[in-house]
Amino acid sequence: VQLVESGGGLVQTGGSLRLSCAASGSILRSADYAMGWYRQAPGKQRELVAVITGRGTTNYGISVKGRFTISRNTAKNTVYLEMNSMKPEDTAVYYCNVNLPAFYYETWGQGTQVTVSS
Repeated sequence: VQLVESGGGLVQTGGSLRLSCAASGSILRSADYAMGWYRQAPGKQRELVAVITGRGTTNYGISVKGRFTISRNTAKNTVYLEMNSMKPEDTAVYYCNVNLPAFYYETWGQGTQVTVSS
């Protein structure tokens, strides 16, 4: 599975950004899989931002609940992360993740930098 991320950049506090991640690979046609976003700030561990299952169930990290929204276009194997009311503490490298539990398979994107200026 290959992942292509886009949409990172610089935004001011209170602003918005939208991340996209497109997945490709033949295995995706035959498996239920979750797509999600994680982030890692300098000196910190990677943490969950949001994840969405093949059935549309979502889960969010506590720090982004109510501000970020994850969505998915199953036909395009693409996941989106709409980030609103952004804060400087949202600054991190954001990584796309695809998880196929039936195949014990997980993969990560290369990461996209998001910087929120104060």
